[in-house]
Amino acid sequence: MSTDQQARGIVVLGAGVMGTGITALALGFGLRVTLVDVDRAVLDRAAAAVRLQLRHARMMGALPEECSPGELVTALTAEAAARADAVIEAITEDAALKAKVLGEVSALMPAGVPLISNTSGIPIDELAEAVARPQDLLGTHFMNPTYLITMVEVVRGPRTGDAALAATLELLSRVRRQCVVVADSPGFVTSRLLHPMINDAARLVQEGTAGVADVDRLMEGCLGHPTGPLRTADLIGIDNLVDALDALHERTGDERSRPCALLREKVRAGDLGRKSGRGFYDYGEGIS
Repeated sequence: MSTDQQARGIVVLGAGVMGTGITALALGFGLRVTLVDVDRAVLDRAAAAVRLQLRHARMMGALPEECSPGELVTALTAEAAARADAVIEAITEDAALKAKVLGEVSALMPAGVPLISNTSGIPIDELAEAVARPQDLLGTHFMNPTYLITMVEVVRGPRTGDAALAATLELLSRVRRQCVVVADSPGFVTSRLLHPMINDAARLVQEGTAGVADVDRLMEGCLGHPTGPLRTADLIGIDNLVDALDALHERTGDERSRPCALLREKVRAGDLGRKSGRGFYDYGEGIS
């Protein structure tokens, strides 16, 4: 990649939990990032959250010491997509909204630049109907926190071209992510396995079989889950989890993916996990 290309950097659409995390990761490896959102207050909070994540990542040795952080630019429009090396869409897990945003930004982009939808389970070929060049579209599923979890699920849609896939794998290699390329399918691999399991764990709490901490302790101690499913739900964001489960249930008909009443109650109450300060566990003031 030339010096000029390095200077162009990437565009991240959406300054929520995942957009902020992806931005922090890229900056930590020296890439220039334009972070786009429609709300200036959201962008201001995201910039502060990015700085915090970069500090945490450096303290934990998750970023290269020899690399100076890249430049962060925030914007209310996606005009920078016209001159980016890649565009990563990381807005809320809503298929219609993702399709609308992807369609709009693809019209700004030159041919051959990867357009990457970060999604936990919406089929890429479904989103490809909305974009100008389906061959440039593919998916990623980053895990939160992005700077600690080095594995990334990469989703190749039926119409994804070789060039877009190769360029995306090169970009992920630059930020030292390990990639597993999977075929397009609702939920792909990780969400198809993880999300119904979290739903089952919440249902056990709802039914009174065990408490939150006990479910997590058993999954950690007996089955080797690193954090427990309910603490993982808090990290994902319970609203994001419910949206992803709804999408999975709609597309597969799997009843294990129909969000249980306890999950829906927490969303209605605003108990969304770490980002709101309370989910299955309490976190004080929460994380932006």
